[in-house]
Amino acid sequence: MKTAICYYSRHHGNTLNVLEAIAAEGHVDLIDVTTRQTVRLEEYDCIGFASGIYGFEFQPSVVKFARQYLPEGKPVFFVYTYGGAKGSGAKAVDKIAREKGCPVLGEFSCKGYDTFGPFKLVGGIARGHPNEQDLQNARSFFRQVQNQLNTRFCN
Repeated sequence: MKTAICYYSRHHGNTLNVLEAIAAEGHVDLIDVTTRQTVRLEEYDCIGFASGIYGFEFQPSVVKFARQYLPEGKPVFFVYTYGGAKGSGAKAVDKIAREKGCPVLGEFSCKGYDTFGPFKLVGGIARGHPNEQDLQNARSFFRQVQNQLNTRFCN
């Protein structure tokens, strides 16, 4: 199964750390939504969307990317990191996926080190995250997504 994960990760690279752990499970292309102009997601069996939580939501460039490039009916999953609160999580990209008839295979989130805004004054929050347990949980989540794909779409 070939998987693409379209992501935005800047502040401390928390989301990218999680995605690199997932990608180590095999057959995963990581697509930074800020560096690619055009992609062909039709070539993938499954598509993930990933972001840190910014202002309680997915980074807007990921939402815009999903709206523009997500093919109809393609299985999807979501990954995100957050400092203080999950906010609305993957709600915006989940809505786009459902509007396009895409089966949603799951959502993974974990804490990520955050020094944005007032958190900087206190040295940040969620220091040390994502940690090894978070990365292990992310890999486990991705194996579950792969199992769902194999069960639901390959039989």
